[in-house]
Amino acid sequence: MNIQWYPGHMAKTKRLISENLKRVDAVCEIVDARIPISSRNPDLDQLAAGKPRLVLLNRIDLADPNATKAWVQYYKSKGILAVETNSKTGNVSGAFISAIQNLLSEKIARYQESGQVGRTIRIMVCGIPNVGKSTFINRVAGRSAAKAEDRPGVTRTTQWIRVSQTIDLMDTPGVLWPKFEDKLVGLNLAFTGAVKDEILDLETLAAFLMETLADIAPQALNNRYKLDAKPGDDGFQLLEKGALRRGFRISGGEFDIERMSRVLLDEFRSGVLGRITLELPKDVDREPAEVLQLRALAGSDMITEELL
Repeated sequence: MNIQWYPGHMAKTKRLISENLKRVDAVCEIVDARIPISSRNPDLDQLAAGKPRLVLLNRIDLADPNATKAWVQYYKSKGILAVETNSKTGNVSGAFISAIQNLLSEKIARYQESGQVGRTIRIMVCGIPNVGKSTFINRVAGRSAAKAEDRPGVTRTTQWIRVSQTIDLMDTPGVLWPKFEDKLVGLNLAFTGAVKDEILDLETLAAFLMETLADIAPQALNNRYKLDAKPGDDGFQLLEKGALRRGFRISGGEFDIERMSRVLLDEFRSGVLGRITLELPKDVDREPAEVLQLRALAGSDMITEELL
């Protein structure tokens, strides 16, 4: 399943980001804590070169907490400041402002020494579609300043939003990159809702997700759908079993695989299946085939010291 999605407005967004970088003091990149590798746009490394960077691991309420802590330590080892956030319910404002003050401490000190106490700091907020940028900005601002919906492609233009007396945030549209060289990246983005469902074969996608979860979190499937899933199981067969357990049938008595597929994707994305992380720090330099092999070996004990 080779997933690619790069509509014209994303190319425009890339240009907007490039043009506006000279107007900001730092770049805040929001990534999905469940897929920190797949949800980091590789183009930003070149676009934002030379700018101080902050990484926000968002949606920690949906990710394995041990894996999230491992990711924070990983970024720290690389000299990158990373902060855990839950934009929907968490109190993110204090942690974010503190992180910005830490990130730009030298610049702020220079402003103060030159008599520019309280000078506004401008931060560009970037990320892939549907990663929670607008929700995060609204949480920090304490009001509905940015349009936020639980689907990709809602924000289409940049806008400045004041979140404190000294900090302005630039909300940017979600942007992917022209081609996913790694098919696993495309799958992970589709699993989490960063790619529009309308362009996907949802049954095939759900079958891949079933196989992934059977490898890394079989107990989550077994608890929710009573499947007796185990590493290596076929995804379509698991969807059929799930449809059988839920009583999903269509005319003629056949299993309603489409309905089961939507249920699985919705319940994974919303955290009903539990807090599951699909990528770990040691996956950064691994080939996709090796990642899949380690997932299968790990089984339900994926988050182990060896794998972290």
